[in-house]
Amino acid sequence: MKKLILAAFALTTAASVFAQGTIYLGNRFTGTPAVTTHIYAPLGLGDMVSITGNAATGDTPAGTANYGGRALIGASGPSAQYGGNTTLAQFVAAVGFGVDAGSLMPVGQTTTFRTGTGAGFLGQIVSTLTGPGFDKAGPGEWTFSIVAWDNSSGLYPTWAEAKPAWENMLIAAGMMKPFNINSLGGGTVFPVYPNQVGGALTSFNLYFIPEPGSFALLGLGAAALLIFRRRK
Repeated sequence: MKKLILAAFALTTAASVFAQGTIYLGNRFTGTPAVTTHIYAPLGLGDMVSITGNAATGDTPAGTANYGGRALIGASGPSAQYGGNTTLAQFVAAVGFGVDAGSLMPVGQTTTFRTGTGAGFLGQIVSTLTGPGFDKAGPGEWTFSIVAWDNSSGLYPTWAEAKPAWENMLIAAGMMKPFNINSLGGGTVFPVYPNQVGGALTSFNLYFIPEPGSFALLGLGAAALLIFRRRK
């Protein structure tokens, strides 16, 4: 009898946890409709180009984005820079539709990447969300995105630590185009189109944020070129 009571308690506890604000953290879903996106590494230290959107081949639905010679995250194996275990990803989100990307905060757990034939794909997990507006299952309005960053140094295990490092050009990182969803809980399979509005998962790349001084130099160069042309 005691075993039955303990088993019932365990099942009830597991169900209650799973019914909280949960969502699958992943970028490849084989259901109907199927969704396949990828995340790419930068070309090198000088890669300051941000690309978002699905490519013409390999992504579902297909898009027009061109990632050039950028390798998929995890293509270098598990332990190298931009490898499967040294690159992390996490949801960032806010309550409400259409929230600006800069205002999204990290929610849920981080995950690593797959390698080999799974390069470019997240190691899919059920991410349990916490905090006001995220900790309960049910309908609502949320803006979500997925961020990914280089943690080969081991210094940036969370997005809270990685974001300022990215902004100071210490590491490469990237962010998916934000999207809106209107249902959480029960391990919401994302993207489930009836429970998701305002766009779908898309591919993106990691890159380095240019220093403000770089923009100033570009501006001075453009101004000098304009003056030179006028004098001619």
